[in-house]
Amino acid sequence: MFDQGEVAVVRWPGQAPSVEKGLSALLAAYHLRTEAEKGESATEISELPDKYRAEVSDPRTAFIDDAVLVAVSGDTAVGCLVVTAAADGRSEIKRLWTDPGFRSRGVATRLLEAALAHAADSGVGTVRLSVWRWRTEAIALYERIGFVITDSWDHREHLVCMQLTV
Repeated sequence: MFDQGEVAVVRWPGQAPSVEKGLSALLAAYHLRTEAEKGESATEISELPDKYRAEVSDPRTAFIDDAVLVAVSGDTAVGCLVVTAAADGRSEIKRLWTDPGFRSRGVATRLLEAALAHAADSGVGTVRLSVWRWRTEAIALYERIGFVITDSWDHREHLVCMQLTV
């Protein structure tokens, strides 16, 4: 556990049931917001694409091979991030989300720092991520951490690909 004041970052699973429920709520908020930003009409979990609905309903299975980091305040999950299992010396960061009520408190930065430490401990040489172009605050955060924009490995329109050598 990485404790920094009011918010701690823990590796999930193995945490209290409230953290698991909180993780599902964070993933739901992330996916619903993303779909809205892309102009999709999903306003309920049942309207999300199958893959995203599966992550929300059963994150333990959806991320079975990955490291899931959850930021908690007390027993409330306030942020999350997934680090994919290493493949070819690389991992990918996915699903970084902070509850809006906990933004501007360093939660995302702590999650990223914990993810990079996990990647380094796992022998990963490169960590990559993709982010929607309109998420300028997230892009600025990634750049402050040291990520740089790179050639795309995912050719969806409006997606920015970034990477960092660990």
